Amino acid sequence: MSTELSLTINGEPRRIAPGSIADLVRSLELDPAKVAVERNGEIVPRSTLAAVAIAEGDVLEIVHFVGGGQDDTWPEDTWTVAGRTFRSRLIVGTGKYKDFAQNAAAVEASGAEIVTVAVRRVNVSDRGAPMLTDFIDPKKITYLPNTAGCFTAEDAIRTLRLAREAGGWDLVKLEVLGEARTLYPNMIETIRATEVLAKEGFLPMVYCVDDPIAAKQLEDVGAVAVMPLGAPIGSGLGIQNRVTIRLIVEGAKVPVLVDAGVGTASDAAVALELGCDGVLMNTAIAEAKDPIRMARAMKAAVEAGRDAYLAGRMGTRKYADPSSPLAGLI
Repeated sequence: MSTELSLTINGEPRRIAPGSIADLVRSLELDPAKVAVERNGEIVPRSTLAAVAIAEGDVLEIVHFVGGGQDDTWPEDTWTVAGRTFRSRLIVGTGKYKDFAQNAAAVEASGAEIVTVAVRRVNVSDRGAPMLTDFIDPKKITYLPNTAGCFTAEDAIRTLRLAREAGGWDLVKLEVLGEARTLYPNMIETIRATEVLAKEGFLPMVYCVDDPIAAKQLEDVGAVAVMPLGAPIGSGLGIQNRVTIRLIVEGAKVPVLVDAGVGTASDAAVALELGCDGVLMNTAIAEAKDPIRMARAMKAAVEAGRDAYLAGRMGTRKYADPSSPLAGLI
């Protein structure tokens, strides 16, 4: 003679061995701590599931939240340029800050592992003046000498030769500007300088227009990373042409980093969502009302944008689509 009980569970007849509601839930390979149970029209408190016995003819509704989650432990996500690997995908500049102390605090808050530094003449009239290296240790943070303010290939090459002599740096950021009003890169001069520097053993990360053809030309002559502008330097306009940035990412065999134009955290997230390996910014942090807090926001935005890219965004649709499944309605 069978000892099983006849029940109705979520609208379906079932035969279940006697026991508690918690026993029944576990027999269905569910966790009693993660479900809600209604018995004969009344909610059974979760704390009593182990104490309430099922009875012949019971009608039970067992529900849980659908959509689920997953283990939030992820493999470390890094990127590599010219054989050097970094965790942070945010590079920050070292200009426009109130002082070196504020700059250093912003770098720490941003989590950046690389900072760009301009090469300038030593102040020989005040050799005791503070220097950036007194606040940001080049042994802990990678210095990326750049050629900000250079308008010819010759000036840029000369500047980086001096930088290498001063600090031994070969990983450098090259920019050759076309004119002072727009600060757009002069690509003819930029490509020429890249080729010369690469032949001399430099590893140039190169600021360029958001043009997939120009980016490919830079890669072909020795750029170790291409850095298309999102918008004019210091404008804060955000990424103005997502299509061309995406095309550069799709065609590049070297890292792609958006350089210039970022104004706020959502701009940084967009750069990473497009598949860029990183983003470089200065003014967006330095000219914020609270630079330290903005640096923190940029760190979070870059991480969120990268996660979104790796997750793979949903497809867009013309019409609504219900979020909750229609099957399993009570």
